[in-house]
Amino acid sequence: MRIEESAAGVYRPLLLNESDPADSARISELRADGHIEFTDLRDLLRGEFSDLPSPPELSEGPEAERWVYYPWRSAMIALPGPEIVRAVRLDRNRNKITRAEQEILAQQTIGIVGQSVGHTIAYTLAMEGICGRLRLADFDTVELTNLNRLPGSLFDLGLNKAVVAARRIAELDPYLPVEVFADGVRDDNLDAFLDGLSIVVEECDSLDIKLAVREGARRHRLPLLMETSDRGLLDVERFDLEPDRRPFHGVLGDFSAAQLRGLSAKEKAPFVIRILDAAGLSDRTAASMVEIGETLASWPQLAGDVQLGGATVAAAVRRIGLGAKLPSGRTRVDVDRQLDEIAEPVPTGDPVWPPDPAPDPIPADARSAVLFCAQLAPSGGNAQPWALSAEGETVTIALDPSRSSAIDIGFRGSALAVGAALYNARVAAAHHGVLGDSELHADGPGVLTATLRLADSSDPELARHYAALATRHTNRRLGTVEAAEPALMHRLAEVAVAAGGGLRFVATRAGIESAAALLGHSDRARFLTPRIHEEMLAELRGPGEDLRTGLDVRTMELGPDENIAFEVGGRPDVVGLLRDWSAGAGLGAYTADRVIASAAVAVVTFPTPAADTTDLIAYARAGEVLQRVWIEAERSGLAVQPVSPVFLFARQSAELYAVSPGFADTLTSLQGSFLDLMGVPEQETVALVLRLSHAPGTPVRSRRLPIPDAHTHS
Repeated sequence: MRIEESAAGVYRPLLLNESDPADSARISELRADGHIEFTDLRDLLRGEFSDLPSPPELSEGPEAERWVYYPWRSAMIALPGPEIVRAVRLDRNRNKITRAEQEILAQQTIGIVGQSVGHTIAYTLAMEGICGRLRLADFDTVELTNLNRLPGSLFDLGLNKAVVAARRIAELDPYLPVEVFADGVRDDNLDAFLDGLSIVVEECDSLDIKLAVREGARRHRLPLLMETSDRGLLDVERFDLEPDRRPFHGVLGDFSAAQLRGLSAKEKAPFVIRILDAAGLSDRTAASMVEIGETLASWPQLAGDVQLGGATVAAAVRRIGLGAKLPSGRTRVDVDRQLDEIAEPVPTGDPVWPPDPAPDPIPADARSAVLFCAQLAPSGGNAQPWALSAEGETVTIALDPSRSSAIDIGFRGSALAVGAALYNARVAAAHHGVLGDSELHADGPGVLTATLRLADSSDPELARHYAALATRHTNRRLGTVEAAEPALMHRLAEVAVAAGGGLRFVATRAGIESAAALLGHSDRARFLTPRIHEEMLAELRGPGEDLRTGLDVRTMELGPDENIAFEVGGRPDVVGLLRDWSAGAGLGAYTADRVIASAAVAVVTFPTPAADTTDLIAYARAGEVLQRVWIEAERSGLAVQPVSPVFLFARQSAELYAVSPGFADTLTSLQGSFLDLMGVPEQETVALVLRLSHAPGTPVRSRRLPIPDAHTHS
């Protein structure tokens, strides 16, 4: 072993490349030394890299591998290149720090003056990977009295504090450059220390050096941080933004570094108290200041407080490095105060629901029954986007644009609901023998009116569905994966054709799983598009809210894990971050899981209207197709859940750009893939997606707003 390699001041390991002849010879020489331990970690770390859930694309190959020699350990370790080591070691930072943010922070060079508290700060910065270079300064050596807070060991006694910190960091990441100023910072080397830094952290004991570092930071326009390890005091001085600001926030007045040089610990105490604010000191620190020079050599510090300081400085470094808000000033992260305020958490528990009222029976009066059944029609988010009225012998169902939503593109979903309501009204009229003519009128965007004239006719085919109207409901429970019988699916398709529409479906496992993936991806866009996300949450109703509109959350049939996912996914700040990160793949899991647990996935279709005609009437007519298929499916023992992907009512890509600008291309692609999967030809348009399953009945059903008085003119 060479003499210089075993010297006490060595703090950087040797990085040796087997492909380099000189390095290869050095490796052979070290292998010949029986006192040096060799460990090869390359395969182990490559395995960890390959196991990462989403490993980054790296540019380095085997040529970047190195043998790392630690003279002070008499040890050699073989490692992959720095990109793999960094990717694996920092993977668990995500997404408290994203990979993109990690790369930005890795451009920083941080200088730390003083390596008692500074040691912990430096190591924390290195562990978080939020710097690309460290510069450490301290002239002092490790003593046993330092080991109450400095994370060294007995083997470090007598060594320079900056060297000890640098060695520890090298054993964490040998590729991270660390410079050591083992003589500390002085007037003659301060500018050299500060040159090229991004941030300077000042943690030394000498008041004159504290002030000199600030004067230098002001010259170099550097942000300066100081953590004082008493009640979590953190000082931020943004000389980069305010080059004319006074050091220490001006609390020392006009004192210069030269005036503070050479003071004893007792003489420093008044200045320290002025800097730290006597009124803000903890009682034990304040009382101890009186004893300095008498029964105490210096002010006391605890390891826990120092560790906390490492965390707060690291948080400040991240903010500065990422351009987040961090003005000059001071704050306290006071753990003892927080412990004084400890309190029992308030258990959330399960929500307490009032008893559900018995469902209203269908009125006996014919006209009231017609209105009541119309109100039972399905609608997106149970919005009931219609206005019902009865005047004379005419029942009117008018589309109400105020109850629309972003994904109700062109009010097509509302028109579908109006058509379903008209069908229900006709069924009730047929049952009571008051069926007359019905019409649909569309007079412009969002203007659709369905009218039913009450007369004295009936229709046995319509009337036979009367009882089913009151029991038809959405069932979001998970079903079994037992496939729907082909004969049943073909019968449902025949029902749709007889009603003037069509039914396309997939019932194979592969087809259902493909549909689940596409619909789940669409739901991710629903969560990550701010307006749609807000509207989705506004649909949900909890205890104490008006359950006559919107979705009673109990009808969502959420499992415990899904409840948590919805609580988190309901936070705009959370989905905002996921959107920024291009993440959130799990946001569509609720829909995808239910679709996977289906017997079949079907789409109700209708003939594509001509381009020069309004499509609201066509969607309204599809409402009858929907109701007929739904009722027949339930009569055959299938549970029915409508699924409304964001792209459902879009008939051209420009409409998706208006609804979800950030995901329009994705949604256009998903729509095309879904139509191909379902086998929908160009001459047909999808009215709604249905999940059909073998699932147990659901005890809670969505309620409805009260119907208008059938015996008054509206």
